Amino acid sequence: MALGLIGKKLGMTNVFSPDGEAIPVTVLEVGPCAVVQKKTVDKDGYSALQLGFAEKKLEKMTKPIQGHFKNTNSKAYAILKEFRIAEGDEYDVGAELTVALFEAGDKVDITGTSKGRGFSGNIKRWGFARGPMKHGSKFHRGVGGVSGSAYPGKVFKGKKMPGHYGNARTTIKSLQIVDTRPDENLILVKGAVPGAKNGIITITKTAKK
Repeated sequence: MALGLIGKKLGMTNVFSPDGEAIPVTVLEVGPCAVVQKKTVDKDGYSALQLGFAEKKLEKMTKPIQGHFKNTNSKAYAILKEFRIAEGDEYDVGAELTVALFEAGDKVDITGTSKGRGFSGNIKRWGFARGPMKHGSKFHRGVGGVSGSAYPGKVFKGKKMPGHYGNARTTIKSLQIVDTRPDENLILVKGAVPGAKNGIITITKTAKK
């Protein structure tokens, strides 16, 4: 269980370490996130905080979502995410969580939606090698054999074949925070983060030791 924040990916750049090493970083705009709802073991069966990110006009939302925000006496937010917490953590509805939750050097897990690449062939999707490209080969970018004829007489589930590639929930673990800039709500993380520019992400301290 790790409390985290919601943010968006702004893009990539380089920063320099004190000894002059160029470090590739992803710039994330994270928070501030407000506590919209607090769930408890007695009422909901588990402890969690529902956080809101990016304020939005209430009248531009659907009636059920409007009712949710009115019931919690909270401002309206475009993005809602839930984070499990330990029972008894002292956070109340309306509390604001910021980049101050993290420090440079922390290891974090970042979840986002990977770039969608549509329907892709086996070479692009799985990294298969192609066949000979010379004239008469008759096998260039094909899948090749996918099953036996008499036995097993079927294609096993999970066979790597052409299909929808990307646009999936993806988590990159144990990324290192290079720098935090609370005044600008920015976190600089070493390496790449799933998704395109302006994609929504969640960031939590890594659970992996």
